Amino acid sequence: MSQRATVSAEVTLPDPSERLLAIRNLDAGYGDLQVLSDVHMDVADEEYVVIVGPNGAGKSTVMKSVFGLTTYMGGEVVFDGTDISERNPDEIIYEGISYVPQTGNVFGSLSVRENLEMGAYILDEVPEDRIEDVYERFPILRERSEQDAGTLSGGQQQMLAMGRALMLDPDLLLLDEPSAGLAPDLVEDMFDRIDRINDDGTAILMVEQNAKEALRRCDRGYVLVQGQNRYEDDGSVLLNDEQVRQDFLGG
Repeated sequence: MSQRATVSAEVTLPDPSERLLAIRNLDAGYGDLQVLSDVHMDVADEEYVVIVGPNGAGKSTVMKSVFGLTTYMGGEVVFDGTDISERNPDEIIYEGISYVPQTGNVFGSLSVRENLEMGAYILDEVPEDRIEDVYERFPILRERSEQDAGTLSGGQQQMLAMGRALMLDPDLLLLDEPSAGLAPDLVEDMFDRIDRINDDGTAILMVEQNAKEALRRCDRGYVLVQGQNRYEDDGSVLLNDEQVRQDFLGG
C-alpha cells in the first residue's frame, strides 16, 4: 500500500489559504536513529486533527519534531507560512505553538498558580486575564491554586499542563496522549474539555491511545505505521472503515 494511501477519495484536505501547519516529506529521529520517513500532515486554522497508530509508530516523534525536540533529517515543517524545520523550542513557542508532553508536564514543587505563571515566561508580565480564563476552563485549578502541582491527581495535573500551555493563547496546541493514565470515568471529561478548547478557536494536533474516541471527535485523522503515513481521512471515515478498525482499532 502507498505511504500516502487514503481510505476515501473524498477526504477533505485544508485549503492552502487556511493551512496553519504543513509537514512535508519529514525525516526525523533521535541522534543517528531515524524514526520518521517522508511523513506529511496538515492542520488547518481551528482544525482538530488526530494521529493514531500502533506503539512505536512514531506518533509522539511527529509532535516533538514540530516543536523542535528531535534530530531534523530532511523535509519541511511550515507553520503559518514560516519554515520552522530546524528551529528549537525556545524559538518555536514565539510562533504560536504550545506543546503538552505525555509525562513530566508539570513542575511538581511549584504551586498550581506558579505553574500557570511559568506558562507565560516569555512575556514581560503575567497576563491575569489568561489565568482567569484557565480557571474558568478548569475550575478545580482555582480551588487548588496554592497547592503543589505534584500533589494533584493525574487528571488535575493534565488539566494544569493544558492550562499552562494555553497561557500564551496559542494558535496550535500539541497534545501527546492526554488521556493516558486517567481513570476511565475521567477520560470522557478530558475529551470534552479538549473539544471546548478547539471550539473556542485553537487548532489541535493530538496523539491519543484511545483511538476510537479520538477519531469520533476530530475533524481529520492520520494513521502512522513504522514512521510512515498509512491512512489519512476524515475522522468518521477512518473510524468506520473495516480495514482500519481491524488493523488499528481492535475491530
